[in-house]
Amino acid sequence: ISVLRSHAEGCPERTALIFLLESQTESILSYSQLDTQARAIAARLRDMGLAGERVLLAYPPGLNFVAGFFGCLYAGCTAVPTCLPNRRTLGRFLAIAADAGAQLVLSNARAVMQYQIMAATPHGRSASHSQIPWLATDHIPGALAEQWKPPAIAPEMLAMLQYTSGSTSEPKGVMLSHADLVHNTRAIYDAFGMGRDTGMFWLPTYHDMGLVGGVLEPILAGVTSVLMPPAAFLQRPLSWLAAISKYRATISGGPSFAYDLCFRKITDEQRATLDLSCWSLAFVGAEPIEPETLERFAAAFAPCGFNPAAFYPCYGLAEATLMVSGAVRGGGPTIRAFRDTALTQDRVESVDDDAAGARRLVSCGAPVGDLRVVIVDALSCAKSIPGRVGEIWVAGSSVARGYWRNPDQTRRMFNAHLSGTGEGPFLRTGDLGFVFEGQLYIVGRQDDLLIVRGLNHHPQDLEATARRSHPLLEAGSGAAFAVDDRGGLRLVLVQEVARNTKMDFAPVLQACREAVLAEHGVALHAIV
Repeated sequence: ISVLRSHAEGCPERTALIFLLESQTESILSYSQLDTQARAIAARLRDMGLAGERVLLAYPPGLNFVAGFFGCLYAGCTAVPTCLPNRRTLGRFLAIAADAGAQLVLSNARAVMQYQIMAATPHGRSASHSQIPWLATDHIPGALAEQWKPPAIAPEMLAMLQYTSGSTSEPKGVMLSHADLVHNTRAIYDAFGMGRDTGMFWLPTYHDMGLVGGVLEPILAGVTSVLMPPAAFLQRPLSWLAAISKYRATISGGPSFAYDLCFRKITDEQRATLDLSCWSLAFVGAEPIEPETLERFAAAFAPCGFNPAAFYPCYGLAEATLMVSGAVRGGGPTIRAFRDTALTQDRVESVDDDAAGARRLVSCGAPVGDLRVVIVDALSCAKSIPGRVGEIWVAGSSVARGYWRNPDQTRRMFNAHLSGTGEGPFLRTGDLGFVFEGQLYIVGRQDDLLIVRGLNHHPQDLEATARRSHPLLEAGSGAAFAVDDRGGLRLVLVQEVARNTKMDFAPVLQACREAVLAEHGVALHAIV
């Protein structure tokens, strides 16, 4: 709150946020305007007696969400960002609302009306167990801002609940305090080496990377952030890079699939319209990073001025607010090769890139801020010796307080201690990795691990190998998993092919089988 208030007083006319509408027009908020809207919303929330309560944010993409989020903080409420529900996602929305004990839902007038219509249908009435009131914040008069009074907020007070992906019946709300948000955004600021940067983001603002990275981080730095709807990027990947080019954005990024989508969908003619020489930090995270994806993107967009040294691989999770580790700005990605057969046995053996059985991995850099990363044997909870793969444990100031109303999971995940020394508490991430030459490498998820004949295989590795085996296979549209068949595991691959393809699939199936067998030493029992 003090950061935004300071910007509103010190640089009131500076543009805080630009939202790109589908009609190519802009919606703009200055720091003063954002502060005024937040104070007006906060005054209304306090008039309703909601200070200290949980308030859901269910907005369509746009700047109303940002004003609503800060309105909650300005009122001393706990913000609960969530996706605007439709018929498909209504169950999850209601599960989050019930778990959070939310007293109100904030949105804009059009979305409130659409929800009321949906809730009135037989499907909506059957799904909706409780009718939580909705409030359209774009109808709150700005004059209410004068009635706002600063709330008494301690650093350890809850600022937000960030619900993680999971089953509809058991959503988990990560409890993030004001101190957590301040610590992690400051750590990102230092790690990014931020100055007079401009950000460009298409990531959903109700998710941690879109909210902390795309909204809170630029506001902490007092710079401008350009936002666009996620659907606009997914439907037309060129729109993301075109916005970077137009607004001369210096910081932008997303998951690995976003770079692959741009490589596959943007034509040579469209690339000729782009100038990406301004893009000095292209972060990539949130999912396994394939070296080939970075290399293909860098080669394809080099004529547009993109510098591969801008790539900034990073690792994080909502339970640590957002970012845990990252590269060095301007240093580009560190890619090293390791012996695949050793990794299946949880051993780390560095080899040359062209060595037989080499598996290339992208480093996720070093821990940021005061965060500490330890590699631990998941069964014994003992610290792993160097050169071993283990579970990634994290400690530091931006680790969350735990899961909302879930003491058992909180105790298991947030209160881990090393056996022998008793050192802790640590956050158990459930991710598997290792540290090599001071850099963190991620190899997979503990829950996803496929153990075949005593060797560990990560599904994303099998998926990547299969996808590379034939040009008709779609990136990001495959899943490898194991099924239990009379006590034995059988490996299955489900994989999409390029659309409008009319051909004999026998060569594609054969290519998948041969590639997975040759690279990983396991046989695919079925391909769908």
